[in-house]
Amino acid sequence: MKNLKTSSIDEYIAGFHADLRVILQKVRQTIHEAAPDAKEKIAYGIPTFALEGNLVHFAAFKEHIGFYPDPRGIEEFMDKLAKYRSGKGTIQFPLNEPIPYELIKEVTLWRVSDNLQRAEEKKKR
Repeated sequence: MKNLKTSSIDEYIAGFHADLRVILQKVRQTIHEAAPDAKEKIAYGIPTFALEGNLVHFAAFKEHIGFYPDPRGIEEFMDKLAKYRSGKGTIQFPLNEPIPYELIKEVTLWRVSDNLQRAEEKKKR
């Protein structure tokens, strides 16, 4: 991952080689399709989508794409994510394997629902 300060997702993606830029743009597009109302920003130095709070983040590394759907997103999709290296809030998609864009979309859709539900519950309190 680049250690450059960036102010936009466009700038972040531009900092990588062409092959990786294609993958990052497709990840970005996939998230946009699942969460068209989410706002783009840079948070923690990486591309972030926000909708009633942070929704998902992604980042490029030497050997993988990091996808960060919050620990709840990982717990919800544990079975489908089992083949990938993961941690409390992170999933690693190896660059030497096809990136699972449909899974990214599915997790993002769930995160949209989760964030909206949690925001609604918060308003009721």
